[in-house]
Amino acid sequence: MLFEQEYDPTRNLLPCDGEVFYFGKIFDSNRAHGITRELLSTIDWQPDKAVMFGKTIYTKRKVAWHGDSPFQYSYSNSTKVALPWTRLLAELKNITQERTGETFNSCLLNLYHDGSEGMAWHSDGERDLKPNGAIASLSFGAERKFAFKHKTTGQKVELILEDGSLLLMAGVIQNHWLHRLPPTTKVHGPRVNLTFRTIIEK
Repeated sequence: MLFEQEYDPTRNLLPCDGEVFYFGKIFDSNRAHGITRELLSTIDWQPDKAVMFGKTIYTKRKVAWHGDSPFQYSYSNSTKVALPWTRLLAELKNITQERTGETFNSCLLNLYHDGSEGMAWHSDGERDLKPNGAIASLSFGAERKFAFKHKTTGQKVELILEDGSLLLMAGVIQNHWLHRLPPTTKVHGPRVNLTFRTIIEK
């Protein structure tokens, strides 16, 4: 089911087993474009890596990891250490917290250079993350389809993430739903995605 692009941020887009709220565009086009340019030029983007069958694989997609402290975050058999917040990232975190009513202490940033780069079906259930903690996603740049699939029923929910938009995943969603960013031949520009999270402080 692909939702139309008029949203009530208090309306849960999932039929069961978790919560997804879409706030739409929270930045106007000029501000969103300015944020995109600054993120592209100031973040220390690095290829993501995964260790599979003892072999390290590097992705075309690039990532960065920032947080309140040098948190370690492990996924795909690889561990990252958080860099300090930049001025812009701290500002965006505060705006996201005000809009969602949630608090976050870290952010995983993703850079997709064009539509050929995406993310396969997965859930964010790593042990480093707060159990059932909310994850807020800011999108800048190219508009992309984002999809959810129920782990048991296979039911799908899809929407278009707009430039300057905010999405919130909450509740038990990671236990019951997968999500992905499908590749597409129709998108030729970059998309920057900021996913604000809560790491368990050890």
